[in-house]
Amino acid sequence: MHIDLVASLFAAFAAPTLGVVSAGRPPAPLAHTYSIVARDPKSGELGVAVQSHYFSVGPIVPWAEAGVGAVATQSLVLVDYGPLGLDLMRKGFTAKQALDSLLKADPHNEGRQVAMVDAKGNVAGYTGKSCIPDAGDVQGEQFSCQANLMANAKIWPAMKAAYETAQGDLAERLMQALEAAEKAGGDIRGRQSAAILVVKGEPSGKPWNDVVANLRVEDHDHPLVELRRLLRLRRAYNLEDQGDAYTTEKKSAEAAAAYDEAMKLAPDVVELQFWAAVTMYQNDRKADALALFKKVFAREARWVPLVERLSRVGLFPADPKAVAEVQAQATKGAKW
Repeated sequence: MHIDLVASLFAAFAAPTLGVVSAGRPPAPLAHTYSIVARDPKSGELGVAVQSHYFSVGPIVPWAEAGVGAVATQSLVLVDYGPLGLDLMRKGFTAKQALDSLLKADPHNEGRQVAMVDAKGNVAGYTGKSCIPDAGDVQGEQFSCQANLMANAKIWPAMKAAYETAQGDLAERLMQALEAAEKAGGDIRGRQSAAILVVKGEPSGKPWNDVVANLRVEDHDHPLVELRRLLRLRRAYNLEDQGDAYTTEKKSAEAAAAYDEAMKLAPDVVELQFWAAVTMYQNDRKADALALFKKVFAREARWVPLVERLSRVGLFPADPKAVAEVQAQATKGAKW
């Protein structure tokens, strides 16, 4: 792609909001941070994870699209690198070609820090000479770690080491990289927000179905602790959905395993247990369902009347005896 076309892309996407710096304008401080972009060689999933002492970093730094690539844009940030980088990789550019093209078209690239990975696992990273030290980046197999305004120069190497030795899916490995950065010293200013974005390796044609995880912590004393909690909940709800799918397919053993794992991951979320019980009751697992309803109602009686309401709209048997059987599991004398 010729440089004039890249410049036209900048012009098309530039929209200075929330402190976003548009191409051709002087850079302004925004997202000093540490982040990682990566592609999982096994699943093909693409992802970005980030932490910063900046309010709501999630809409600014991480960008990813299934079957295309992932981008982290930070430091004296030009958000345009995110959507434009994806656009170029969608057109067939490698991560390096996309990054080089955008840097060449950016008159203030000395303040940028950007990393990209494409759907084939090619990676590229850039730390401009005006990024506030300690700042730097390092690449590994199908991933790149980068950081600026850090407490020390050990941050990005610590992220690389953690990611390379981590076990689990892509989201878990990204999470461990962030945690390693914080343990090594993190942002010199402290911490405030964090985000993780993971998409599938192959596009379905429905982008809303291609997101594996899209979690944001906007403002928190310990954003990574909160981000890990949200990731745990995301896994629990995914398992609940999988349990419902197995139940529909009459795979009772698989459904039971999925529900059990979901409830282990999020034992504090009563709603997961309630909907699991509803599904079980309607799929020949009444004994298990009644035991679970009893547990739910003992913790929160507010769920008892919902059973009858569900029966009115086809989400539970429209049978007064069935409703009564379930509601009988409520603690005697409980009010709702």
